[in-house]
Amino acid sequence: MGNVISLNACGLQCPGPVMEVYKAMQTMKEGDVVEITASDPGFPNDILSWAGRTGNSVIASGKGEKGTFYARLMKGAPASQPVSRTGSLPNDKTIVVFSSDMDKAMASLIIANGAAAMGRKVTMFYTFWGLNILKRPHPPALKKDFMSAMFGLMLPKGPAHLGLSRMNMLGMGPFMMKKIMKKKNVSTIDMLLKSALSNGVRMIACTMSMDVMGIAKEELIDGIEYSGVASYLGAAEEADVNLFV
Repeated sequence: MGNVISLNACGLQCPGPVMEVYKAMQTMKEGDVVEITASDPGFPNDILSWAGRTGNSVIASGKGEKGTFYARLMKGAPASQPVSRTGSLPNDKTIVVFSSDMDKAMASLIIANGAAAMGRKVTMFYTFWGLNILKRPHPPALKKDFMSAMFGLMLPKGPAHLGLSRMNMLGMGPFMMKKIMKKKNVSTIDMLLKSALSNGVRMIACTMSMDVMGIAKEELIDGIEYSGVASYLGAAEEADVNLFV
């Protein structure tokens, strides 16, 4: 057995604990061990699935003290343990983000971050209302034609201003949801976006939708691509999971 690394992921919600393990694994050598403690009740099952799909092995896992959970993982798998292989089969993931609902935006980004933590290539194709998720919080002032300006007034001005798909209640729903998320230490959409980009998730803004809705590149966040449906379809043909949110 090699070096042992300890991680404390208590307080982090899904996919935080798994992503912490993924980051640690990047600096570890074969045979090194990571010991992680988490408070997320879904962590024990998540880490078993993650290890099985990434060629690593869970030495031990279970309940810890005061409502926590623990796991010991070794980088790599012992010779006696079969490793899950996909061979030449596609294992990338693609997500079409059509909705600008706060809950759906969060779901898509949680899935994307989770897939990235499994070492998968992830492509997110933002089209029509989904483009609002990519807006800068403080975009520059731009001169627009009448219709583009009207769209700008009616559409959400970034991830901090998205409504809920259910129980929106004239804005009270998102306010209550954000308050609960903060209390439960759940990552915001802005945090999930930054995490996804830093973990190599490919984000494509649909240029056709941008043109129709009067959205300029200067209004969107850095680190994304601008393309059309062919780029998404090219990525989708290399994927075994394609989602529409």
